[in-house]
Amino acid sequence: MSASASTEDRIPDPATPESRPDEFLRALYHSHGSALLQFAARRLEGDWHRAEDVLQEVAIRAWRHAEELDPTAESVRPWLFTVLRNLVIDGHRARQARPPESGDPELAHLTVPDDVDHVLTSQVLVEALRDLRPSQREVLLHVHYLGRSVNQTAQVLGVPPGTVKSRTHYAARALREALHNRGLHVDGQEREAG
Repeated sequence: MSASASTEDRIPDPATPESRPDEFLRALYHSHGSALLQFAARRLEGDWHRAEDVLQEVAIRAWRHAEELDPTAESVRPWLFTVLRNLVIDGHRARQARPPESGDPELAHLTVPDDVDHVLTSQVLVEALRDLRPSQREVLLHVHYLGRSVNQTAQVLGVPPGTVKSRTHYAARALREALHNRGLHVDGQEREAG
């Protein structure tokens, strides 16, 4: 840099909302973020999650005034701390204005049905069924899924009832093994640790 360069050439212009908002916020967090976050956490009794939320709101408000603020200047700190303090106070007042939440303690311990287990079990079952021979899948479909009797299944498939019984037995055994191989326990059987 030459000696003839002016002070204006060496100091970058503060970012404006229209230009380089990411640079403005990055400079603000770099220069003041740690101190503001620690101050917010102290004011919020150690609630770091809420402190981060308040810090983000301070950054947004500073960005709205980017034309007047230099994010790297020490002179902006009092303004930032005042905004942060006011946000914490406003949040406290808002929580005090709401009636306290009360709930039935018994309801807090009720289990809520979760369909995730059902969906995962269904997916494993479909994969295990793919391991079976087509004739085994077909007989299980008729007997267990469609709820047909052995004689009805035999009539639909055009095979003797004894064949339906035999296929059902071997299909169920193959399905149980396929599920066991995938870690799904059938009939209360526990898989041995390997």
